[in-house]
Amino acid sequence: MSEDAFNMSIRKFLKEVGVTSQRKIEEMVREGQIGGKKKLNVRMTLTAEGTGLNHVVDGEIELP
Repeated sequence: MSEDAFNMSIRKFLKEVGVTSQRKIEEMVREGQIGGKKKLNVRMTLTAEGTGLNHVVDGEIELP
């Protein structure tokens, strides 16, 4: 696999993660599952099957 194909594959995966994650969060907010909170603490964990990869990103999303 070329370096360009590798980079495009990573970008495609990350775009899918970003788009689907945003939809899920928006859906949860629309359905009122946040219980009147002003901020939502979130965590994304990236693992790769058959490897030792375990990358965690914590964040905070301000709610409407």
